Amino acid sequence: MTGGPEAVAGSPWIELPWIDEHATELDATAAVVWPALLRTVEAMMAGRAAPRYARAVGCADTEAGGPRPLEVGSTVPGFHVAELIPERLLALRGSHRFSDYALAFRLEPLGGVRTRLVAETRAEFPGAKGRAYRAVVIDTRAHVLVVRRLLGAVARRVERARRVGTDEAESPGEAEPPRGAEPPRGADR
Repeated sequence: MTGGPEAVAGSPWIELPWIDEHATELDATAAVVWPALLRTVEAMMAGRAAPRYARAVGCADTEAGGPRPLEVGSTVPGFHVAELIPERLLALRGSHRFSDYALAFRLEPLGGVRTRLVAETRAEFPGAKGRAYRAVVIDTRAHVLVVRRLLGAVARRVERARRVGTDEAESPGEAEPPRGAEPPRGADR
């Protein structure tokens, strides 16, 4: 797999070994899915846990920074935006003591108002510590659960945007409430 036709040949994230990909089909155009994806990526990395984990494993990028909405060079804990083609591709790249990795999101129009959102993971795990980390994160399928949760969060944002009738269902900084949390009174969630 090459990362899809939208990826720029020679992009450093493409050169990492392919791990897996997961997809969801959404009843929305890429113009609606794109802002939902950007907001979800930022929201999933918000809070104290993500920067704490990023520091613990020695990530190169430990804090959110750079332009918002996300652009090439923006950072979220654990990642920086390596490549971005609006409404087509968001490629996040990161590294820490145990791995060099990328998580790329491709938006593939399916015709009409349907879009497939694909999350592709690439990574290398050098040395014995890297192999042990891979066993814990990839081989246990913990990574699969995180990616599926992220895709599900995008789908929920898209659905909210459709109900509201806009691609601006939430302000850019609004994070999703923790799973199982009660929505604020009067909120339509």
